[in-house]
Amino acid sequence: MEQSLALVAVEHVAYHFDILYGYSVPESLRGSVRPGVRVSVPFGSGKSTKRQGVVFAMDRPEDGKKYKPVADVLDRSPLFSDEMLALARFLKDRTFCTYFEAARVQLPTGFHLKTIVTYLALNSEKRHRLSEEETTVYQFLLSRAQFMQKKDVLSACGLPSDSDVLERLASKGLLQRNYESGKTLGNISVRTAQLRDTMVSADDLPADLTEKQRRVAEVLLDIGSVSVKELCYFTGVSAAVVANLAKRGVLELFDAELYRTPKPLLLSDKAARGITLTEGQQTAFDGLLAQYRNGGGISLLYGITGSGKTSVFLRLIDEVLRDGRQVIVMVPEIALTPQMMAIFKGRYGDRVAIFHSALSAGERKDEYRRVQDGLVQIAVGTRSAVFAPFDNLGLIVMDEEQEHTYKSESAPRYHARDVARWRARRHRAMLLLSSATPSLESYALAKSGAYHLETLTERYGDAVLPDVTVIDMKRDRARGNRHTISLELCSLLQENLDNGRQSILLMNRRGYNTFVACDGCGDVITCPSCSISMTYHAANGRLMCHYCGYSQPFTTLCSHCGKHKLRYAGTGTQKIEEELQTLFPSARVLRMDTDSTVTRQAFEKSMLAFGNGEYDILLGTQMVAKGLDFENVTLVGVLNADLSLHNDDFRSEERTFDLLTQVVGRAGRGSRKGRAVIQTLNPENGVIRLSQAQDYDAFFQSEITIRKHMIYPPYCDICTLNCISEDENKALQCARLLLDELRLTARTDYPQLHLIVLPVMPPRIARMNNKYRYRIIIKCKNTKPFREMIAALLCRFQALPQFRDVTIAADINPETLI
Repeated sequence: MEQSLALVAVEHVAYHFDILYGYSVPESLRGSVRPGVRVSVPFGSGKSTKRQGVVFAMDRPEDGKKYKPVADVLDRSPLFSDEMLALARFLKDRTFCTYFEAARVQLPTGFHLKTIVTYLALNSEKRHRLSEEETTVYQFLLSRAQFMQKKDVLSACGLPSDSDVLERLASKGLLQRNYESGKTLGNISVRTAQLRDTMVSADDLPADLTEKQRRVAEVLLDIGSVSVKELCYFTGVSAAVVANLAKRGVLELFDAELYRTPKPLLLSDKAARGITLTEGQQTAFDGLLAQYRNGGGISLLYGITGSGKTSVFLRLIDEVLRDGRQVIVMVPEIALTPQMMAIFKGRYGDRVAIFHSALSAGERKDEYRRVQDGLVQIAVGTRSAVFAPFDNLGLIVMDEEQEHTYKSESAPRYHARDVARWRARRHRAMLLLSSATPSLESYALAKSGAYHLETLTERYGDAVLPDVTVIDMKRDRARGNRHTISLELCSLLQENLDNGRQSILLMNRRGYNTFVACDGCGDVITCPSCSISMTYHAANGRLMCHYCGYSQPFTTLCSHCGKHKLRYAGTGTQKIEEELQTLFPSARVLRMDTDSTVTRQAFEKSMLAFGNGEYDILLGTQMVAKGLDFENVTLVGVLNADLSLHNDDFRSEERTFDLLTQVVGRAGRGSRKGRAVIQTLNPENGVIRLSQAQDYDAFFQSEITIRKHMIYPPYCDICTLNCISEDENKALQCARLLLDELRLTARTDYPQLHLIVLPVMPPRIARMNNKYRYRIIIKCKNTKPFREMIAALLCRFQALPQFRDVTIAADINPETLI
């Protein structure tokens, strides 16, 4: 029997309803419906209600069973390869998302189809008990007797665009929703001309061509194909001359697709030159190359800051490319992309594609298409680069592999390392993790022999690690210093300015003041939608929430007691910038945080300006702490090393050590000796001291002992079950019942699982975006039986009507428990 049944992943399906739905393939669509294409399918009770879906497989229909037919095919050829569909199944199993979410996340935004929601009024006896607004809208749609878009209905009824009246009517069963799909972004093309195949020399041209026509034909004989616009420009003829030649059959016109390729502002000539490896680098390279030749696997390249890890994996990339295979290189955040792109563009030219969210939707789509079309061999970018559609991968590099940004915070909640490991195994490729401060989990696996380990212990060339001084800010205050910048750091900054050297300062808090409180009543100004204090931003004169974006104007009036006694305290980058301008009036200060780099290419332009010596001091948040390489930077200052040290998270000390070690490593990367200053209120803290010594191995031994005794990763996995609702009582009730059900299910159905289940508790920020959050933390092993149990619990609870307005989600190994 012919495989005429399409198994389709449908969009907007709740997790507990998510399966591959079967649809019959009409005769007119046979051959067009195949695995990997997107289709429009009827879904729900109404025949006219359409939704977008992805065909995962073809099958034979069951005898006697009726299926709804596929309505339309949305792609001319499969957009998803067999590998992508297999990866989607992996993501669904590992991250508790839907099939459609797992497929969609692999595509850049430009490929997404826009879902248009329309509404149709249904004849119903439930129309009594409607508000005046609901009655108006319902009667209007009833009179139209057709599907209409929300904006058209609200406009016709004189209602604001953010009104939820249509959703209310739909929930009451009075309206039917329909989902239709349309392209959000098309490809771009240019009208192009080329001679017919029969015209291979001047002798083949018709003898009766006019002078202008012959001029056009001779240009095409010389260069092949060219855009009509350029052809007219270079020959001085009008488009009508070209059109007449096409009518005569001398040439042909066609639309040639163009690629919107981002142009980097930074270019590195170092990488274009030959790379000379030190003895240590050569040993590491030889070991990695042997591992690659032996079938790949996972390797960790651990080397101190400035040891030349990039040079080692560039040489490895050269070997992979010589084998005709392809490479993915990931960096943890956009801030690191410009310098990495400068290196790769300088060395490999147009063989490199860029993947990150700062590109326009068109650029992201076209970079993906360049990979699909086989025009590039290397993809460089942030987390999304792991999905670059190469078909012969040889190497995946994760630079700064310990960074939390490699983990997605929204469905599907995947870690790029897990996806990279899956793809490397499928292609028999190498996954290379690289860092000066690898995650404890990765280093533990490398030390145990599960990963291949290569180590670099010396800086490249004549560079040496900087001298690091720890400043006790309590003593500095006792000496009368009221500035955030210590007296010793001030002196060193002035010395650098006098000598024409550059400095980097880290302050991992943006804004001006980090909290506002009333001296009259003690009330702290918090966000009305989140349980977090507001931050004052001097640049726009507003108090802002860094979680939901809410803002309000600056004021001294307390809304709680009515007195003008608001006190602005705490320090952010904007206040430090002002302080620097006061202390060093002639210094050229560049502030870099998410507020100052909001526009496209803003970060790249700032890096270019600092690298060209246009600024003396670079001040920023953690985006200036890692991956930057400026030979003229000889001083680094950490203004408050305690900020991340005491967070309610088991990774707090690891993150603090990582941040301090990495930012200190920005100093002295050239021929000049570097200095670093760490300012703290806890100078005897073990993490601060180990950061000063830049001793990762000692930190690892200390921290791994604590993890073992407390049973935290790498000695277990962690799963959180999160219950989120605008109704705090419902969120809490759901979490408590879920905990009871978890304990019962584990005890009766999965007795082989060894679990440590903590009580229901709110995270440190208990309310975000006006939604209350409660969670269950489970220490476990991420095995198939465990995931089966969690998936069953999610399906069971999401189907309960009393928790319809509660979002229930699971997250395996979240990057933070705050």
